[in-house]
Amino acid sequence: MSIPGNLFARKLDSPLPVAEKAKGVWIEDTNGRRYLDASGGAVVVNVGHGRDEIARAVYDQILRCHYAHPTMFTTSVVEDLSSALARHTPTGLDRFYFLSGGSEAVETAIKMARQIHLASKRPERIRLISRWKSYHGLTLGALSAMGRTSFRTPYAPLLSEVVHIPPPYCLRCSYGLTYPECGIRCATALDETIQNVGAETVSAFLAETISGGTLAAYPPPDEYFSIIRKICDQYNVLLILDEVMCGMGRTGRWFACQHYDVIPDIITLGKGLSGGTLALSAVGVRSIHFETICDGSGIFVHGGTFSHHPVAAAAGLAVIKILEQEGLVERASQYGELLGNKLKERLGGLSCVSDIRGIGLMWGVELVKDKDTNTPFPRHEKVVECVWDTLFEKGIITYKSTGLAGTDGDALIIAPPFIIKKDEIDFLVDNLGSALEETIG
Repeated sequence: MSIPGNLFARKLDSPLPVAEKAKGVWIEDTNGRRYLDASGGAVVVNVGHGRDEIARAVYDQILRCHYAHPTMFTTSVVEDLSSALARHTPTGLDRFYFLSGGSEAVETAIKMARQIHLASKRPERIRLISRWKSYHGLTLGALSAMGRTSFRTPYAPLLSEVVHIPPPYCLRCSYGLTYPECGIRCATALDETIQNVGAETVSAFLAETISGGTLAAYPPPDEYFSIIRKICDQYNVLLILDEVMCGMGRTGRWFACQHYDVIPDIITLGKGLSGGTLALSAVGVRSIHFETICDGSGIFVHGGTFSHHPVAAAAGLAVIKILEQEGLVERASQYGELLGNKLKERLGGLSCVSDIRGIGLMWGVELVKDKDTNTPFPRHEKVVECVWDTLFEKGIITYKSTGLAGTDGDALIIAPPFIIKKDEIDFLVDNLGSALEETIG
């Protein structure tokens, strides 16, 4: 197929509609069709489309100082963004390194962990442990840590060695066990794995706080991260939590780790940090580790042309001000409960829906061929793509998730902007139910 123009688009099998404008929770294309953005793009848009406050902040910063190289200058807006984040992060997690995207943040976090160990006279700690069915980004380092087989396979010869353990996915437990009698086997697997590979060689454990792009908003058991934290502390392994998707208020708390009373050593942020307005991500690190690097080499051997970018920081600071002033994190909790209840009421009885789970305004609807046996649809049937297309025709945008059961498995992620209204939730849920009935039956 030949696609007109010069753009190397993300989707190559058919031309895409052209988005012309967006406001609130709606996107309009060049044909005048309107779409309810029920996933905030890729779980990015949190404060809504077309916010004047962000546009003004970015415009003003461009006129004031649009670029100053971060090895030569800092800027007041970058300093202010750091302070704004520190108001909401867990105690002690208060030093921030700003970048351009989630994958870059993950890569930076891995390097930061390495340098913390070097500064602590532990140069032998080089191994990274992560989880299967995880999503951490598509650059080579992040992809090496990712546990999504379909994305890894084409680039397998290029990937670095990362050890993977099973995820906390009770619906399809890797050990065939049942919660809570399982003793949280998926968490204690970390202890076993650290010992197997050599505790003195392990640098960090990397995990999504809420499993996002692959497991479709699947929260872990309540005890999971307290067990993980104790294991990491026991072996002097750094805990890196990936909150690129689930952070910045998405779950009804500023950061998802706050639901579990766990403080990571390093946290990655992105997506909602700028509300999707500009390319911005961050790595947060405990001040104690920051001081370790300062007292060691005195320099973090890393950087990028657009790191600590003042214009991107202006967007991020404006987003935080909106979240604070409009109480949108609390709203995500309240409206998330409403959305979850309506999803369960409308979809719970459908034979093709095996599970509806989520937290805040981050929900997943898992689709199956046989609900009694939890048998997934074969991936070649492209069931979730068909459902997505039907929803798109109805004017609703959701986010597809695949590979939940090996290479098979289908789910939809529902994660609208925090400003969504009750009638818009009703429109979304009613049409989602109709789309599933029309497409699958």
